[in-house]
Amino acid sequence: MSTVRVMTEADVAAVSEIRVTGWKAAYAGIVPPSYLDRMTVEADAHQRRQYFTRPDKATIDLVAVDARGGVVGWACLGPSSTAAGELYALYVQPSLIGAGIGRTLLRAVHASALARGFGSVLLWVLTDNTRARRFYERAGYAADGAVQADDYDGVSITEVRYRLTL
Repeated sequence: MSTVRVMTEADVAAVSEIRVTGWKAAYAGIVPPSYLDRMTVEADAHQRRQYFTRPDKATIDLVAVDARGGVVGWACLGPSSTAAGELYALYVQPSLIGAGIGRTLLRAVHASALARGFGSVLLWVLTDNTRARRFYERAGYAADGAVQADDYDGVSITEVRYRLTL
C-alpha cells in the first residue's frame, strides 16, 4: 500500500530514477533507442532540481511512498493552455506497475486539480503506448480528438490527448 504526499527537494533523485527507468521501460520500441540511451538519472536530477527550486513554478509534484517511506511513484500536475489542469507526468517504479500505485497517484492528482479549481484534467499519451492508454481509459479518461507529434532523434512520434471531467 502506498500513500501520496507533496514532493520535496530531497525526493528529486528518487523521482529522476523512476522517470528515467520508466521512460526506458514504457517507451522501448516506441522512442528510438538512441534517445533513450542518452537519458541518465544524473542529468534528469540536475534538470529537475533546477526546475523544482524555481520560485515561479506553477506545478505541483506528488510522490507515492511505500510503507518504509521510499518513493515508488511520481506525478506532476499544472495548468494547461486551456482552463483545465494538465497531468504532465505520472510514473511508477517499473517493477511495481500493476500494484495500484498509479491509481493512488491519479486519485491524488484529481483531488489536487479540484482543490486548484480545475473542472477537468487533460494529458497527452504516446499513441503507441497502449498500456498507458488502457490505464487512463479505465480511469474514465477519453481521447478528445486532439493529436500532436514530437521529434525524437529524427523520428516523429504522435501523441493523443485525453480528457476527464472531474
